[in-house]
Amino acid sequence: MAFFFKTVLLCVSGFLTLWITPVLAQSTDGIPVAIEEIQDATDLPAVEQEVSPPVDIWDRIRRGYAIPDINTPKVQQALRLYSSRPGYIRRVTERSSKYLYHILEEVESRNMPTELALLPFVESAFQPEALSRVKASGLWQFMPSTGKVFSLEQNLWKDERRDVTESTRAALDYFQKLYSMFDDWQLALAAYNWGEGNVSRAVRAAQAKNRPSDYLHLRMPKETANYIPKLQAIKEIIRNPEKYGIELPDVDNEPYFVRVTKSRDIDLNTAAELAEMDLQEFRMLNPGFNLPIIVASHNSSFLLPRDHVGIFMNNLASWVNTGKPLSSWLLYRVKKGDTLESIAQKSGMTVMELRRVNRIPTGSKVLEGSALLVDAHGNLAPDLEAETLSAKIALSAPPSKARRVVYRVRRGDTIFKIAKRYGITQRSIRQTNKLRSGQLRIGQRLVLSIPAAGRHSQGNKTRRAGRNNQQKRGAALQSKRSYVVRAGESLSSIARKFKTTPQKIRRTNGMRTDNVVAGKRIVIP
Repeated sequence: MAFFFKTVLLCVSGFLTLWITPVLAQSTDGIPVAIEEIQDATDLPAVEQEVSPPVDIWDRIRRGYAIPDINTPKVQQALRLYSSRPGYIRRVTERSSKYLYHILEEVESRNMPTELALLPFVESAFQPEALSRVKASGLWQFMPSTGKVFSLEQNLWKDERRDVTESTRAALDYFQKLYSMFDDWQLALAAYNWGEGNVSRAVRAAQAKNRPSDYLHLRMPKETANYIPKLQAIKEIIRNPEKYGIELPDVDNEPYFVRVTKSRDIDLNTAAELAEMDLQEFRMLNPGFNLPIIVASHNSSFLLPRDHVGIFMNNLASWVNTGKPLSSWLLYRVKKGDTLESIAQKSGMTVMELRRVNRIPTGSKVLEGSALLVDAHGNLAPDLEAETLSAKIALSAPPSKARRVVYRVRRGDTIFKIAKRYGITQRSIRQTNKLRSGQLRIGQRLVLSIPAAGRHSQGNKTRRAGRNNQQKRGAALQSKRSYVVRAGESLSSIARKFKTTPQKIRRTNGMRTDNVVAGKRIVIP
């Protein structure tokens, strides 16, 4: 078979272009036959598409979105709320700049959706010391019990629910568990907020009724129903901040902090001073410490901004050369007969300082055997031993505050009758309401201040009476016979068997009819 090419020269706009056009050879029977082409110089082998590196942390987060988007009225409501508060978004995003790189590194190392790095926006507004009304704490808002399940230490010295790195590790461990349970990130998020047991039951209930069992169709509490829409709204704002009038701060795609490990105890104040940081700024990276000391024997380390490490090391060397102690706290064991006043006097501190340093609530007393930090007043304090990790503070219950009740005066009421009814004095009613006479008006509102002791006493009487009644009922039941109804029996036949009446059996067991069911246990009077 013959092969040949036709060369065509074209002059276009002054440039000489070479075109090589393949020509079909002719077979012996005159039918054109395709011949092998020569590869064009511009026809290059396939290569992987080049991806430019992320511009900043926000760009990196956007690239890793993997949870399916939702668009519901609740999402739109959350978007309107957040976009109407640009100052709030600015403050939260600025706070997040300390933690985002670390969180995102951890998320990506587990191949998880990068939206999870934004969840502390919803949980805590990136406040590592946040404490909810139900005692959830930290960036990821761990409850005490859940924190223990995921190995977050909670003791006298520290609460790792507030620790930046440990709480992040625990939160992602929890999310991996939840995703393995539900195989759905939206259900995993709902379970993080509501609990895996509740979500599992809701899914089973929907499936039993042949209803959709995905997140958007489950019945759940209002807080959980708003939880993912809030995260979706944050996703949208990070995805397109200009659209919502939000200006995100510049956050470099590099570590903000590094971990420093110490072989000696060091005060938080001293560590902050050596790093040339404000104490509150230092605490924002190290919020997990309960007391003003970092104990080396507890394997404690702390975080510093990357650009402050050199400053800290230089200042530390100078500080050690002066012979000044790094820690000025001693551990004091409360003895029998000790009071905060006597301990304060021994240690040269005030009672207020003792309470503040050791986080003792006002009104609570410290019990024997408790461990308290006391000031060494500049003297060289020995490092605390590892055994002190189990030290605790035992407190008496703080006195309850008086309860305030608003009472509307009724016909026939007098100050005497009202005081007697609520277990308070007539004088307290007069003083609280600034009454100048004993004449009351029907419909008049009175504020009653009921002391806690009186309330507890009255409540205890009620509870004791209830317990006594239960005990009496229990004793009465024990003196009677218990009987399990058999198949074919009626209330009349059972009454005849035990020489009693159906009416008595009904009354004893609180039955409204004579109907009985085989297997039911009844008491025979």
